[in-house]
Amino acid sequence: MSSKNPLPEALWNRHANPWSGWSRLLAGPAILYAVYRRDPRLVALAVVWTAVNPVLFPEREVDADDWMTRGVRAEQAWLDGEFDASDLVWLNYASAPVWCYALYAAYRGRARSAGLFGVLGIATKLLFVDRLARRHAETTAATPDTRT
Repeated sequence: MSSKNPLPEALWNRHANPWSGWSRLLAGPAILYAVYRRDPRLVALAVVWTAVNPVLFPEREVDADDWMTRGVRAEQAWLDGEFDASDLVWLNYASAPVWCYALYAAYRGRARSAGLFGVLGIATKLLFVDRLARRHAETTAATPDTRT
């Protein structure tokens, strides 16, 4: 498997901090709210938050057992080509049209639809991260540790 991971290790180490992962998750609803309000400054702020969030938090210990940390580490390992998750990728891709519709609904002023599809987008992404973390754990448990 080839590596699809464009991010440096230091960035992953900071993003593995649960404060980074959980607070970055709030960027989606913030963007939807900003679009709904038609406030370009709020949109820009939410987009900037999404981009800089992984570098704002200190690095997390590699063996931390927080769910978000495991999810971020699994995503990193998957992108590094350490295990196959091609059967799970559809979950990640499925969130894109859901988010697009949520943004469209927010733009059209349909708060309920924007909220519903925003929640569905988050749920789909979290399901992908959960399944990825489980697959990573299974793969890691099945692979003997050759480090000495």
